[in-house]
Amino acid sequence: MSNTRLVAIVDDDESARKALTGLVKAFGFATAAFCSAGEFLGSPERQHTAVLIADVQMPDMTGLEFFYLLIQSDKKIPTILITAHPNDEIRRRALQAGVHAYLPKPIDSDTLFDCLHLALRQDRGDAG
Repeated sequence: MSNTRLVAIVDDDESARKALTGLVKAFGFATAAFCSAGEFLGSPERQHTAVLIADVQMPDMTGLEFFYLLIQSDKKIPTILITAHPNDEIRRRALQAGVHAYLPKPIDSDTLFDCLHLALRQDRGDAG
């Protein structure tokens, strides 16, 4: 599997966004980073995104609201939600809605690596 597929990162915290972008790049993936859901939604990268990583708590739209908006759109993107404030009820709702993973910050790099590869397999429709 080629890692050149685009991973979009949406996080309003600049330092967290930069750190996560660096980690995902170190895994060998192409990345695009955005400070808000609106910035991502208005970008041309939206159509080329293979996996989306989004923070749960953002000022204009939560990560879960963002995911709901995406699943109603023309292109469903495998999504990994990340949060500094894990909440079992939000996690349950997110996973029931189809979010690929719900990960607490600080993010375990091995877990994220595995989640990215599984999400890419899901996006391609690979079995198992």
